[in-house]
Amino acid sequence: MTAKEYLSQARYLDGRINSKIQQVSVLNALATKCTSTLSDMPKSATPNHSSLEETICKIIDLENEINRDIDRLVDLKREITGVINGVSNTEYQMILEKRYLCLESWEQIAAAMGYEYRYVHKLHNRALCEIDVPDICVF
Repeated sequence: MTAKEYLSQARYLDGRINSKIQQVSVLNALATKCTSTLSDMPKSATPNHSSLEETICKIIDLENEINRDIDRLVDLKREITGVINGVSNTEYQMILEKRYLCLESWEQIAAAMGYEYRYVHKLHNRALCEIDVPDICVF
């Protein structure tokens, strides 16, 4: 695994968490959706509550999965922070933190540091060369 792949794990995990949060929102909307159907057909003697129960169980399962992923993300970010702190140049550290922990775009990093876009990329490549990737990866 390259240094860039290792550091990018947090970005991918964060994206997956956000996707799951959106899924929970959709399921919550479905579970709370109340519609009535007017029909002259006779009603069933036993209403079907299992559909709502299944939806609620799915929501709970997904929320538990999100919580586990958040725990993994916190642990991973802590590990990545330690790796970044192992880089001797503080300028390199800042670029790596902004990119991989704060999830900032290259444009935001360049503006915040007062550098040109291309120069930030050059510094980033130099910083990656100083990264010592751990043997065991969380993600």
